[in-house]
Amino acid sequence: MKTPPTPAPDSPAAIDATLDIVDGNRASARHLYWMGWRISRIAEFLDQPRATIQSWKQREKWDEASPTQRVEGALEARMVQLITKDAKEGRDFKEIDLLGRQIERLARVHKYQGSGSESDLNPNIERRNAGEKRKPKRNDVGEEGVIQIVEAFEASLFLYQRHWYRAGQHERIRNILKSRQIGATWFFAREAIADALETGKNKIFMSASKAQAHIFRNYIVQFVKETTGVELKGDPIVLANGAELHFLGTNAKTAQGYHGDTYLDEYFWIVGFEQFRKVTSGMAMHKKWRQTYFSTPSSVAHEAYPFWTGERFNKRRAKAKRVEIDVSHSALSGGARCADGQWRQIVTIEDAIAGGCDLFDLDQLQLEYSDDEFANLLMCEFVDDSQSAFPMMTMQRCMVDSWDLWRDWKPFAARPFGQAPVWIGYDPSGDGVNSDGAGLVVLAPAKNRNDRHRILEQTRIKGSDYEEQADFIKTVASRYNVQHIDIDTTGMGEAVAQLVARWFPRVTRHRYTLDSKAALVRQAQHIISHGRLEFDARDVIVAQSFSAIRRELTASGGQLTYSGGRNATTGHADLAWATMHALSNEPIDVLAAGERGGSTMEINR
Repeated sequence: MKTPPTPAPDSPAAIDATLDIVDGNRASARHLYWMGWRISRIAEFLDQPRATIQSWKQREKWDEASPTQRVEGALEARMVQLITKDAKEGRDFKEIDLLGRQIERLARVHKYQGSGSESDLNPNIERRNAGEKRKPKRNDVGEEGVIQIVEAFEASLFLYQRHWYRAGQHERIRNILKSRQIGATWFFAREAIADALETGKNKIFMSASKAQAHIFRNYIVQFVKETTGVELKGDPIVLANGAELHFLGTNAKTAQGYHGDTYLDEYFWIVGFEQFRKVTSGMAMHKKWRQTYFSTPSSVAHEAYPFWTGERFNKRRAKAKRVEIDVSHSALSGGARCADGQWRQIVTIEDAIAGGCDLFDLDQLQLEYSDDEFANLLMCEFVDDSQSAFPMMTMQRCMVDSWDLWRDWKPFAARPFGQAPVWIGYDPSGDGVNSDGAGLVVLAPAKNRNDRHRILEQTRIKGSDYEEQADFIKTVASRYNVQHIDIDTTGMGEAVAQLVARWFPRVTRHRYTLDSKAALVRQAQHIISHGRLEFDARDVIVAQSFSAIRRELTASGGQLTYSGGRNATTGHADLAWATMHALSNEPIDVLAAGERGGSTMEINR
C-alpha cells in the first residue's frame, strides 16, 4: 500500500495499524469512507482502481448505513487491533472492557429497534416488571454485575499486582513487604470483593486501626458503585450471596469469632502483633481460607520481624527440622514460596515503577526525603534505631485506634474537636526552591498529669513560601478552638510567625539553640516514656519522624546536639519537632485539671 500523498483525518501510523487488522480491502475501504475519506483518495491509498471502490460503495450502500452501523465498524476495528496486540498494558485491558460494553449496548439498541420495548434497552426494567413485585435484595449486583466487577478488576492491574493475584489463587499465606503508596490496600480491596461475589467466601480486613481498616471498605464501595451503579451498604457488608465483609481494628476481642479469608494491613505497625496474629490465623484455620499479610517495614525490634524472616518458624522446631529462608530483595523481588509455607515478595518503589506504575516522580521523592527515610518508606529497608532518641518500639506504644478510643473526636465534622482547646506546633520549611518540608501538628492537650496528649491532625507540606505557610496554618486553625501556637523561627520561620501574629498575637516563637533543642527532646522523652502521648495508628509517619532524631556531635565536635538529618535538599523529622513545639506549652509541673485558664481565640477563614 502507498503512503497517502496528503494529510488524512488520522495519522498514517494509526491508519496503518487499523488497516492491518481489518479483514480485506473492502472492509478497509468502507471504514475509511465512513471516516470521511474521498473515493479517489481511498483508491490511491489501497492501490485499487477507483471504479472498484465506487462499485463497492454502490453495491453495499455505504451512504445508507445508519450511525449505529458506522460506530459498530469503528468498534470492531479498534477491538480487533487491541486483541491482536502482543504485549498488552493495563490501559489496553481497560479499553477492551469499555469497547465490549459499547458493543453490548449497541446490540440492545438493535433489539429495541425491532421490538420497541424499553426493557430491551435496559434489562433491569424487565426484571423489575417480571412476576411478583418484590424488594430487591440488599447489596445485589446481579450476575452481570459480578462479571463486570471481575473483568474491571483484572483489567486494572500493574505487573506486580498480577503476581499477588496469581499467588492468591493457590498460596495459603501471602506475606508482602512493600513500598508506601503502590496500591496494595487498593488492590486487595478489589481482589476481595471480586472473589467474594464469585465464591461467596467471607473476607475479614484488619489493620493497625479501625479507621485504616475502613480504607478497605471505602475502596470496595467506590469500586462497585463505579462499575455497576450499586452502592454497598452496612458494616459489616453482607452481599446477596451471603458473603460477609468485616472491617476491624486490632482489638483482639472484637476480632474473635469470625471466619474467612483474612487481610492484615501494615502489620509491622501493630502493637502486640504476635497475640493478634494468633487471632488472625485462627479465623483462617480451615484449609479453604487464605491469609494475606502486607506492610511497609518498621524496626527490626518489632514483634513481626521474626514472622517475616522465618525465625519464628524455626524457633518452634527441632534443630534438624529448621529451614533456611532468604529474605533479601534479590531472592524475593519476583515472589517466592519459602520453606515455611509462606509466599513472600518484596516490592520497592523501583520495582513498582518497573512493573508499570507511573504514579511517581522518583527524582522528586529523593529530594523530599532523606536517605534513611527514603530507604525505609520506599525501598523496604528496616530502621536501625539503636541510636535514636525515640526508638521505634517506644513510639509504636503511642499508636492507638482513635475510632475506638477518642469519642470526642469527629474527624469529618466542620469543627472536628468542637469547642475543646487545641495547641498547634509548626516546624516551617527552609529557604530556597529545594528547601526541606514543613510539618504541622494539631494537639489536644492533656488536662492533667494523668491524662494524655493526643495528635489529632498532622500534615506535611512542601515547596511553599512564608505567606502560603501562614495561610495554611490559618486554614487549619479556623476549624479549631486554638489556645496556643508555637513556631520555630529559625530561617523562614520568623516571617511565618510575623504573619500568624496578625490574627493570633499570642504566637510563641521558638529559636533553636543547643540548649533549647535539648530541652524540647527531654520534655518529649519524659511525656512519651510515661505513656502520655497518643496518635492514630494510621499516622506511621509521626513514629518515623520521631525515630529519625539522633543525638550527635556538633560540627566543631565540642558539644552534643539532636538532629533529624535535615539539610537543604531533604526534610526529616519535621512532624516530630512540630509535636515537640506544641508539647512545650505544658509546664514542667503539670497543673491539675481545670487550672490552666486562659482565653479562647476563634480563628475565622
